Amino acid sequence: MTTDDRGEQPVAGKDDLQRAVDQKVTEAEAAAGGPVVNAEPAKKTTKRATAKKTAAAEPAGGGAVPARKAAAKKAAPAKKAAPAKKAAAAKRTTAKKVAAAPTATEATPEPGSEDAPTTANPVVAPAPIAEPGSPSGEPAGQPEAPSPDPAEPSTPQAPGEGAGSRPASGAGSAEPAAPVAPVPADTASGAPDTGEQAGGLTAGTEVREVGEEDLRAIVEGWSRDPHGVLGAHRTGEEWVVRTLRPDAVAVAVLDEDGTRYDATRLHDGGIYEASFPRQPGDYRIEVVYGDGEGGSTTHTVDDPFRWLPTLGPLDEHLIREGRHERLWEVLGAHIRRYETPRGTVEGVSFAVWAPSARGVKVTGDFDYWQARAYPMRHLGSSGVWEIFIPGAQVGTRYRYHVLGADGTWREKSDPLAFATEVPPLNASVVTESTYEWQDDAWLSQRAEAGWHQRPISVYEVHAGSWRQGLSYRELADELVDYVVSAGFTHIEFMPLAEHPFGGSWGYQVTSYYAPTSRFGSPDDLRYLIDRAHQAGIGVIVDWVPAHFPKDEWALARFDGTPLYEHGDPRRGEQLDWGTYVFDFGRSEVRNFLVANALFWCKEFHVDGVRVDAVASMLYLDYSRDEWLPNKYGGRENLEAVAFLQEFNATVYREVPGVVTIAEESTAWPGVTRPTHLGGLGFGFKWNMGWMHDSLGYVEREPIYRSYHHGQLTFSMHYAYSENYVLPISHDEVVYGKGSMLRKMPGDRWQQLANLRAYLSYMWAHPGKQLLFMGSEFAQDAEWAESRSLDWWHLDDPAHRGMLQLVTDLNGRYKEIDALWSQDVDPAGFQWIDANDASGNVLSFLRYGSAAGGPATEDAPVDDAAPGGEPAAQGSALACVVNFSGSPHHEYRIGLPRPGQWREVLNSDGEGYGGSGVGNYGGVEAVAEPWHGQPYSATISAPPLGTVWFLHEG
Repeated sequence: MTTDDRGEQPVAGKDDLQRAVDQKVTEAEAAAGGPVVNAEPAKKTTKRATAKKTAAAEPAGGGAVPARKAAAKKAAPAKKAAPAKKAAAAKRTTAKKVAAAPTATEATPEPGSEDAPTTANPVVAPAPIAEPGSPSGEPAGQPEAPSPDPAEPSTPQAPGEGAGSRPASGAGSAEPAAPVAPVPADTASGAPDTGEQAGGLTAGTEVREVGEEDLRAIVEGWSRDPHGVLGAHRTGEEWVVRTLRPDAVAVAVLDEDGTRYDATRLHDGGIYEASFPRQPGDYRIEVVYGDGEGGSTTHTVDDPFRWLPTLGPLDEHLIREGRHERLWEVLGAHIRRYETPRGTVEGVSFAVWAPSARGVKVTGDFDYWQARAYPMRHLGSSGVWEIFIPGAQVGTRYRYHVLGADGTWREKSDPLAFATEVPPLNASVVTESTYEWQDDAWLSQRAEAGWHQRPISVYEVHAGSWRQGLSYRELADELVDYVVSAGFTHIEFMPLAEHPFGGSWGYQVTSYYAPTSRFGSPDDLRYLIDRAHQAGIGVIVDWVPAHFPKDEWALARFDGTPLYEHGDPRRGEQLDWGTYVFDFGRSEVRNFLVANALFWCKEFHVDGVRVDAVASMLYLDYSRDEWLPNKYGGRENLEAVAFLQEFNATVYREVPGVVTIAEESTAWPGVTRPTHLGGLGFGFKWNMGWMHDSLGYVEREPIYRSYHHGQLTFSMHYAYSENYVLPISHDEVVYGKGSMLRKMPGDRWQQLANLRAYLSYMWAHPGKQLLFMGSEFAQDAEWAESRSLDWWHLDDPAHRGMLQLVTDLNGRYKEIDALWSQDVDPAGFQWIDANDASGNVLSFLRYGSAAGGPATEDAPVDDAAPGGEPAAQGSALACVVNFSGSPHHEYRIGLPRPGQWREVLNSDGEGYGGSGVGNYGGVEAVAEPWHGQPYSATISAPPLGTVWFLHEG
């Protein structure tokens, strides 16, 4: 032995411990008359032996029906319980009333023998030091994982496939749940505790006293383990079934073989108990209620308190760690179906995260909103409360009653509800998707290449006001057809997650996992997205992880504590918006949000996630007078940065072809830099600087624009610092800012001409395109969410001309790779003349990826080409923008290639409502150097117009 650092008692070394273990094994083998397989500590052996002896004391012939024998046969091999479970069970031994136990050295029966105790399958854990029972002590291999993807729970365990044990704790106890004893081999059902998602039937086998306090805790709703009292349990030589049936006149339990056992009332709150001479099988509850007219009605129902949790230990572990990337598959309300000896049982499982709650009950249509019949059980340190209610159906409305840490009951909607009532109603609704997707071809194509080298032209839509009154399915026809005809590649929806106040446009979300019910069911939204995909249109959704409203029935103070929100108001409240800010430092909250992004991508097949108000997340002093610095004393929200990196990395890893987009209005570096290089990891960032500068320029009268020419050229100083989207969004046409048309100076003709020139310039500028609905036909009125767009404008040829221009812009944009293939590469852009401020003219070149950028002395020369100019392997487009009020004739511009440059777009065309100043289809570039280019041509630049020329050789 050795001595510890304190010089006190000797400390056993490794060899000493090994000798002690060998001695114990030798003693056990001697007592057992043979080798001991996987010998257990004394307390554990005692408890297992107790269960065996108690089972042996049951009356002969009162055994199991064939289904029970089958279950026992399957369960028998899984007799080795996980060490963690054994330890937990041992700790609870003192809290249980058990029969007299044999000595600790009693031999463990061989597997398959008549006396062999049957336990649950072990939880997958790291390999033990040596294989149990191995005389050589050879190290054991790692156990197999329960699933190829540890974050993907398996199908719930059907009854009758083995015995199971689940965490349980005393009713009303404040301690985390601990495992109950294993279900004996003759049980009619149960589920092995494999670390995967559970489900199935169970029965408590430990003997425990149930006192008045236990019953009162269940009736009043503050029991942490109602299943530890209710359901089937052993009581010495007998079994009992306890059930909670408030307002019942009489209760009986019908065993699997049809035997009827009358129940007696244990508590006035509706707890009844029936005694059995043996373990009950697949039983049902017969309940008699008064009908209010002196008579009664009898109902035969299933017992919710006989079912295993639908979350397995692996789910609970991942929730604790904040790494359950398919969180929506285990929390929330789910339709579940189980096969039992009496037939299929269908119902709904409910699970909610409320770690500081003292009690949780679920109520709804299934109990007439009485909130008395269904207290939920607490699943230990995961903080999850759960129950399975047989008979509940799709369409059922429900809420949680949460007893907060402060002792106050709160009625809460489900944070993971998948459907809700139509606002202003706010109950959660049980739903189940039956939709069959038809977009495999689109998803396959989407995953083939990155969107940085593909055309993106986005039509931003507020679903409620595009055309008021349309459902998701009606939008699937009308909106999708319109977007296709206008040539856009994507639709971006302002938030579709459920929100109580329509005036928030969806940016104050209360149900992150539920599409708003204003326009139909979740499957109706799936139909809309599927229809868009089949038409070749991608779908982007706005997502709001920055903040959430304070509605008392939603996420706010969910379990009586700041749970989803940060507890310090200097970080937890957004004063400008009157909302709470998520606690990005809490792993479960990050999990809730990251899983939500994956939910929209996987369950609704969205192609992009645009994150709103990123700047408010990044800065601790964002719109605050009082703020709390980070640990380094800075203003950066390090926890929010880590969350955004996790969100982006997870989405890009899990969903091929999906893009993420940041609405970030500051100069935060690396928004679109990959996370492994220290960036936030977004695919694109809204170019808010370009938007503000360019709008500030075009809003001025032409006579003043020459003094602000730098507002148009400045964007190219940082155009390749990030991957940009050029946004003309809803924010620019609301709140008194006026419509895009009204921003333009001059009379109506000049306003329309200005807008046509501006949009044509925008489509030629490096970056992807986004245009808010209504701007494509120059709506005159400012947008309001309370009414439809002014579609009557299309009766006016001038507004129809604007729509035709946008349609042609999208068409040319998709055809000419110079406009998008090098959006993120400086080689794709070159100035012709950035300095003609006096003429209000801007001219530049765009190059396709095959062209290799602007012509240089080192570029390959095509000897067969006239003059020996650089080889033209890709497209080249020249854009000339004249923001003055008069045309410029004989205006010479330098060009990189000789020959014909075809005029592919002129915003002043008569068909668009313009004056018709043009270039007769194109110009010829001659060998006269100009603007630093080897060739040049003279053009006519129309007033308030933009012209595109495509090189054709």
